Amino acid sequence: MMLFTKSITIFTIAAAILFTACNEKEDVGVRPSVLSTDPISEASGIAINHIITATFSEEMDGSTNTKFSLRQGTVEVNGTTAYNNLTASFTPENELLPNTLYTAVINQSATSLTGSSMWEDYTWDFTTGELPDNTAPTITLSDPENDAINVELNTTIVFTFSEPMDQSTFNASTFEVKQGESVIAGEITTDATTATFTPWENLEGNMTYTATISTGVKDTAGNALLADKIISFTTAEAPDTSVPRVNATEPMDNATEVVRNKTISVTFNEEMDIETINNSSFTLEQGNNSISGTVTYNNEIAIFTPDALLEAGLTYTASISTDAKDLAGNALAANTEWSFTTVETSSVLATVDLGSSANYVILAKSTITNVPTSAITGDLGLSPAATSLITGFDLVDATGYATSTQVAGYKVYAADMASPTPTNLTVAVEDMMLAYTDAAGRPTPDFLELATGSIGGLTLSPGLYKWTTTVTISDDVVINGGADDIWIFQISGDLSMSSAKNITLTGGAQAKNIFWQVAGSATIGTNSSFQGIILSMNDAIFQTEATLFGRALAQKAVILDKNIVTKPE
Repeated sequence: MMLFTKSITIFTIAAAILFTACNEKEDVGVRPSVLSTDPISEASGIAINHIITATFSEEMDGSTNTKFSLRQGTVEVNGTTAYNNLTASFTPENELLPNTLYTAVINQSATSLTGSSMWEDYTWDFTTGELPDNTAPTITLSDPENDAINVELNTTIVFTFSEPMDQSTFNASTFEVKQGESVIAGEITTDATTATFTPWENLEGNMTYTATISTGVKDTAGNALLADKIISFTTAEAPDTSVPRVNATEPMDNATEVVRNKTISVTFNEEMDIETINNSSFTLEQGNNSISGTVTYNNEIAIFTPDALLEAGLTYTASISTDAKDLAGNALAANTEWSFTTVETSSVLATVDLGSSANYVILAKSTITNVPTSAITGDLGLSPAATSLITGFDLVDATGYATSTQVAGYKVYAADMASPTPTNLTVAVEDMMLAYTDAAGRPTPDFLELATGSIGGLTLSPGLYKWTTTVTISDDVVINGGADDIWIFQISGDLSMSSAKNITLTGGAQAKNIFWQVAGSATIGTNSSFQGIILSMNDAIFQTEATLFGRALAQKAVILDKNIVTKPE
């Protein structure tokens, strides 16, 4: 029984020691401390109307101001205490005695907002001078400066003073930032000579703000600013955080009968970072096969140009990935995909019916002029103009036609010759115009705006081609296809072939199956060789020693200059 009692006694003592240790442990931790004072310890010559301040390491309980005292020797100095923004202040009721040592005390019982007290009293001494400080403080600097522009949205507003200030006088009433009539919420921090306003949220972009320091702020002698200090500044544009969008695609999603030389494009709602528009972010696939091509970007439009013609009658899928970004670095919210189907093969393209205009290698309505000597294989016809407007051939009249050594074995016809020539020519001209209309009206081209109209150096496969501009041939062209294949070239402008260039037919292609419908004039350059049927709304012009294997059917003039023109078989 005695052993049991002894055990209980030992346990009780141990527990008491343990709990005592725990309480001491709980009382030890990060405690508030005084970081700085004004005046500093051992300072001398302090103005006799000076306000004494102490700045703490953390936010203190509001009752802290009651723990602040000032003594002259053993005599307590009467005064008022205040606490604001980490700083406690003591304002003597009367001016201090000149040339006198004073002791300021922050009592150990001053506590932080977390309830922790100081380790011990904080005490410091200073000695007054002879006179009070009656000089009003001034503001020497502001950041931003007055009327500053392009100020960062996360800026702080800082005022610098000419002397140490009573930090307890800075609050939401004495330091205010506004946008228009709206007060901006934020935190005010101070040190001896600066006051800083930190907005709780970023300022708005491209807006004008005002910051005001009022006469309510005072220096450490209690002198106030003589007048409110107001500055204004304008913020920079707000950063772009909006994700870019795809506004349109070409072809549209699920488009059909798309021409095989189609370039695929996507239009964005804003300018994009060109470095992010490339073959990785912009792709084209047919099934599981990636299509090679070149990606370009300009003016909000990205273009994918396939390296080769697309296959006929197949479905392709284009994609812009989230790797594409705008100039601010914002990426597309999601990949954008769209599909389209190319036009079926054009092997069934029907020929253009020339009617009776096929009886002529050259047929015109206004004039046929020639600089000798040309060599024409095939008949010439002019209507409704008369024989006199056929020049340069030294014509020999016969009944209903004329002959020329430059048209060996063939005849020349004009509308004023004997019957039945006028009627035959009228029908031929009508058939020429019908053929032009037929060629121009063929729908659903296989190739649209091929090479933007500059087709020199290309090999042209059978099909319907369409351009809304002039077409130029600045280099040799190959037309490749079978004997029954058809080519129709719809040209909304002029057709111009440079000098000494050639059109060559391969694979069995025939000139009689090639139709050049030209809304303007067709000009074949000096020493060039051209193949096919020219159906011109205006003139067909053959420069010096150019050759044509085909027909020149013009609704105005045909102009020759030492040319060779041979009708196709």
